[in-house]
Amino acid sequence: MAKGLHHYVRETWKKPKEALPHMFRQTRMAQWRREPVNCRIERPTRLDAARRLGYKAKQGVVLIRTRVRRGGLRKGKIHMKRKPSKAGISKITMAKNTQRIAEERVARHFPNLEVLNSYWVGEDGKHKFFEIIMIDTHHPAIINDKQLGVFCQANGNKNHRGRAYRGKTSAGKRGRGLFNKGKGAEKLRPSLKSNLNRGK
Repeated sequence: MAKGLHHYVRETWKKPKEALPHMFRQTRMAQWRREPVNCRIERPTRLDAARRLGYKAKQGVVLIRTRVRRGGLRKGKIHMKRKPSKAGISKITMAKNTQRIAEERVARHFPNLEVLNSYWVGEDGKHKFFEIIMIDTHHPAIINDKQLGVFCQANGNKNHRGRAYRGKTSAGKRGRGLFNKGKGAEKLRPSLKSNLNRGK
């Protein structure tokens, strides 16, 4: 069975540090750092990931590359009598993952568009870079699309309004634990809130 183009692209992105030359990645990161935080792009950097997450090269579909800071929360030092490891500065992280934060910020920046999904494209010492797939839910091409029309309010479906804020994207579902199965995942569905946060 012949393997398609997307297969080879996906294999390259599984271990980008080995597959892509160091100078190429370094130059690309330097170029991305000079761009605005939310930069509209013409075509996806990872075509395989974009197509897998619902991207289509058609009117009403917009791609935004964004960056978010890396690392845990910046906490001030607690000046109380305790050993340094218990001072509560390091290893304190957000309850949301960085990808969800990126999606929410882009959704806030483009209020007329809806976040469909997102994927990781790179990181340097300071930032993580994500590409966010967004759709214009009022565009006729999107409303009449068999797959993407589901997300449009014009078709009578209001469940996907504010997807990014409510954890409806792939990154959001992962953060809510909905991809977990089996033992230890009993309290995650339908949501953490409905189970008094016992799933966390």
